[in-house]
Amino acid sequence: MNRSRMFLLAAVAFLVAVGVTAFTYQALSRRLAPSEDSAQIVVAALPVNVGAKLTEADLRIATWPKAVPIQGSFQKIADVVGRGVLVPMVPNEPVLDSKLAGSGEGAGLTSTIPDGMRAVSVKVNDVIGVAGFVLPGSRVDIILSGSPNAEGRVEMSKVILENIQVLAAGQNVATDDAGKPLNVQVVTLLVTPDQSQTLALAQVDGRIQLALRNPLDLQEMNPSAVRREYLFSGGKMPSLPPAPTAPVKPVTRTATKAAAPAPAPVEAPRPAPVPVAAAPVKKEIQVFSGTKLERMQFEVKPEEAPVQQ
Repeated sequence: MNRSRMFLLAAVAFLVAVGVTAFTYQALSRRLAPSEDSAQIVVAALPVNVGAKLTEADLRIATWPKAVPIQGSFQKIADVVGRGVLVPMVPNEPVLDSKLAGSGEGAGLTSTIPDGMRAVSVKVNDVIGVAGFVLPGSRVDIILSGSPNAEGRVEMSKVILENIQVLAAGQNVATDDAGKPLNVQVVTLLVTPDQSQTLALAQVDGRIQLALRNPLDLQEMNPSAVRREYLFSGGKMPSLPPAPTAPVKPVTRTATKAAAPAPAPVEAPRPAPVPVAAAPVKKEIQVFSGTKLERMQFEVKPEEAPVQQ
């Protein structure tokens, strides 16, 4: 009796387990089955760098809601295999047409250069390359240090290019004179044709330095050049010698008629002297007649003389 009950309980337990398993399987199958409201798109399965050529190992199919479509996405892996990558991608990131080079354009750095632009590589070290923080997609300014004249007497620095995009950064495998492999750090910059000439000349006649900038800061400051004397002047720009003044050219004036000299002042005629009658002079004469003395007085009328005015 006990054995029969044990078999019966075992059979019931088995049937319950089978039922639970079947129900769970059906529930999970319905949940994992693609919904009618979802679609299949191609996403990156691994991290992909700029210039890489996509392979099937780099891609996979993922489910994406139909209510949120992505313009430029792909539904088949075969549509993107072999195309070059223009923008770095991370795993599970949708692969879009705007992130890939055109069909038949190949891969590598050449596919990442826009029309009208040029890629120029410059040799850097840990200091010039901002301690390795210059990465693809970064924005940098280029500082030139050197002398602007052939004598090399004046040392100065100047920001010659601003807001330059970095296309690639890393090590370029080269060989030395003996044929041994040599690792050279280089940074490839995206510039215009005019900027490429400026950058090439800067590498010949001076020393360049990269200044890392915020990629959201697009304003160009165009700072003034700094001379070596500025470093020893206490933070003040040294006064420049006065510029030589140009000689003053004589001004030719049209001959004009000389003004007549002012007439000399005419002296007023002096009035004629007025004759003044002189007072008569009295004179006395003593006359002796024997012992008798006689005095005789008479007036002498002087001659008229002019009086000076």
